[in-house]
Amino acid sequence: MKAFGHIRATRLDEADALVELDIPAPEPGPRDVVVEISAVSVNPVDTKLRSIAPPNGEARVLGYDAVGTVVATGGQVRGFRAGDRVFYAGSSLRQGSNARFQAVDERLIARAPESLTDEEAAALPLTALTAWELLFDRLGLRAGEMESPDALLIVGGAGGVGSILTQIARRLTGLEVIATASRPETVEWCKAMGAHHVIDHRRPLDQELARIGIPHVRYVAGLTATGQHKEAIVRALAPQGALAMIDDPGEFDIMPFKRKSLSVHWEYMFARPVFDTPDMAVQGRILGQVASLVDAGLLRTTLKQVIGPITLENLRKAHELMESGKGIGKAVLCGF
Repeated sequence: MKAFGHIRATRLDEADALVELDIPAPEPGPRDVVVEISAVSVNPVDTKLRSIAPPNGEARVLGYDAVGTVVATGGQVRGFRAGDRVFYAGSSLRQGSNARFQAVDERLIARAPESLTDEEAAALPLTALTAWELLFDRLGLRAGEMESPDALLIVGGAGGVGSILTQIARRLTGLEVIATASRPETVEWCKAMGAHHVIDHRRPLDQELARIGIPHVRYVAGLTATGQHKEAIVRALAPQGALAMIDDPGEFDIMPFKRKSLSVHWEYMFARPVFDTPDMAVQGRILGQVASLVDAGLLRTTLKQVIGPITLENLRKAHELMESGKGIGKAVLCGF
C-alpha cells in the first residue's frame, strides 16, 4: 500500500525529509481494527518525530489524526465492525495514519461525529484528547460543573490544542477563559472559539491580565513558549493554583512555584497508549463524548485549512505550516 513517512532523522529542508513508501497493508491484531483512511491532520508531534531516527532502522509512517472506515477487525474486537466511520489519534509507537490503511487499537477510537465531514472531523482527535486530559485529568476540573469563580489562562489560544481547549473550557466548565494571541486574525479566531478575553503574549502575561482587570488566575495551560513565560506565569497564578504544560521548554526549574504552593503538571496524550495503561480505553470514551458534543452543537470543528489530498507535496506543505508557528486551528489533508 502507499504510505508516507521518513527513514532517518531529518530537517524539512532535506530532500528525503518525507518519502513515499510502498509497504504491506496491516493485518489486525486481536484488539485492532484496520481503517481505510479518508482524511488526516498534521500536529507538532509529526514534525518532532520526523527529526528523530525511526527505531530499528525501519521506515516510520507519520500521522496521528485520522478519519476513516473500518474494513477489518481482530478476533477480540467487540465495539466496532466493518463499515463503521471512526476517528482517532492512535499511538506514537505504531505506524501512523499517513497511509492508505492503518491498524489501531479499538480502545483508542470512536465513531466520528455524524454532523461533520471527514475533513472537519480529522481536525479534532489528538487536540481534543490533549485538551480534555489537560483540563479534567491533570488540572482536576469536573466536566459539567458550571459554577466557578476561577479563571483559566490559555497560552497559545489560536493553535490546534488552544482552539478546542477554549471551547471545552467555555462549554463544560464555569471558568472565565482568557486566551493569548498577537495578530488580528488570531485574536478574532480565539474570540470565535469562545474566549471571554484575549490578551497579547508578546507582553508580560501578568501585566496583560491586570490590564483587563484580572489580577490572578487559578489555572494556566502552557501550550507554547511556557519556558519563556515562566516568571510571568508564576506572578499571574493565584496561590495554590496550577500550571499544565504540553510543550517542550527544555530545562524547567519549578522552584519559583514553591512559595505559592503551585502545582505543575505535564499533559502528554500518548502516555496512555504508549504505556498500555489499564485505563487506555478512556481515550476512546473521551472521543465518543467529543463526537456527541459536536453533534449536539456544543463544540465545533477547529478546521482552518484543507491543503488538498494526501500526497507527498501536500504533507510537506503541512509540515512547513506547522514549523512556521503561524498556523491557526488545524490543517487537514483529505483523500488519496
